Amino acid sequence: MVASNVSLPVATIDKLAFGGSGVCRIDDKVCFVPYSCPGDTVSLQVVSEKKSYSSADIVQVLTPSPFRTTPPCPRFGVCGGCNWQHVHYDVQLEQKRQIFADTLWRGARVAVELISALLPAPQQYGYRSRVQFKTTVRQGKFQIGFYRQGSHAVIDLIDGCPLTVPTINAVLARCRSLLSIFSDAQAITQVSVDVGEQEVVVVIQYAGSHHRQLSSFLREHAQDFFPCTGIYLQTGERKSPAKVWGSERISYSLPSHTTDGEPLLLSYEPGSFSQINRSQNSVMLSVIRRLGGFLPTEKLLDLYCGNGNFTIPLAAEVASVIGIEGSEASIRSARFNCDANNVKNTEFICRDVQSGLRQLVADGRMFDTILLDPPRAGAADCIRSIAALNPDKIVYVSCNPGTLGRDCALLSDSGYRVIESVPLDMFPQTYHLESVTLLYQTVKG
Repeated sequence: MVASNVSLPVATIDKLAFGGSGVCRIDDKVCFVPYSCPGDTVSLQVVSEKKSYSSADIVQVLTPSPFRTTPPCPRFGVCGGCNWQHVHYDVQLEQKRQIFADTLWRGARVAVELISALLPAPQQYGYRSRVQFKTTVRQGKFQIGFYRQGSHAVIDLIDGCPLTVPTINAVLARCRSLLSIFSDAQAITQVSVDVGEQEVVVVIQYAGSHHRQLSSFLREHAQDFFPCTGIYLQTGERKSPAKVWGSERISYSLPSHTTDGEPLLLSYEPGSFSQINRSQNSVMLSVIRRLGGFLPTEKLLDLYCGNGNFTIPLAAEVASVIGIEGSEASIRSARFNCDANNVKNTEFICRDVQSGLRQLVADGRMFDTILLDPPRAGAADCIRSIAALNPDKIVYVSCNPGTLGRDCALLSDSGYRVIESVPLDMFPQTYHLESVTLLYQTVKG
């Protein structure tokens, strides 16, 4: 719905789009409007014109949507850390599900009836247990936060970030005051914080030449970094950060497959990948268990297995599991986690997933179910090998609806069809979401 004015178009926002912007139409062309809300009537300044769409900034919210809410963060709209604090959470969920359903229909013709209700996060704020903060020195002041929207200028989060667990904000304040007095603070480019069940670990990325001086500084001030339990230093081309002092692993729990079973305690090395939302990680595992319907006789293959986040909890439900992962640090953690939880029926292969799959095909290996959790780029280069392994079921965990849709189409060409797809809100206040999709083989190869 648009009322036109040559210099200042007025439009009503229809919906939200993947990427975070609201969507309206100006002169019959789609227009993306950051920080708008469905139902807003806004006056706009067009800032970019493309052949098929335009982008515009809000000049004034003429009639605010009833779905608008007040963002708790004073830097929302400037900081690029999140997009939707101004949108009521119920509407965020509705919009995410619609974006997800539309994307799967466009990419793989997955009917909306196969998309389950989006599973909400139990915490809308205070859920992030791991964060990478950018740093800079501006006018002699050490600043730490996220990049400004659309730039590499750092927004200093003096009051912390409402999306993170409170411990991270406490560490953020300590790092700001302590690192500011290091003589080469301008060469510190990033500070990452991971919070585990008992651990709080900081990884400092440093691009300067005074490595020893910084390590000595961090050791001398170890007590001042409380509640931090460990500090690591990432320099140069090193694959893994070097320990300065403290905790060697970051731990978290996942539920057993039985209601009365003891939780599993898993861990990962500082600098390695782990899910940022612990409670939703457990929910995602429960969805995988339900969709997978694993049997004690099954052989399971877990691709992009990381530290065994799914491999190890699922091992008790199947005959055997093989996990493939390219990160040496993650494979070390997966093997450590197996030993720590007395899991005996797993095998881990440290290898690029594509080449690992080709080897399994060449060896004539067969699997009942393949579970994969690829990065945002998806797994298009692996689809042919996955199909060649001839699994009855595929359980696909995705953080990118676009590449999931593409890969589901490729799997359809290889004889697999989507049975159900379950989106989860792993990242409230942002447009990002996670999903678990079950595919069955239609004709046994």
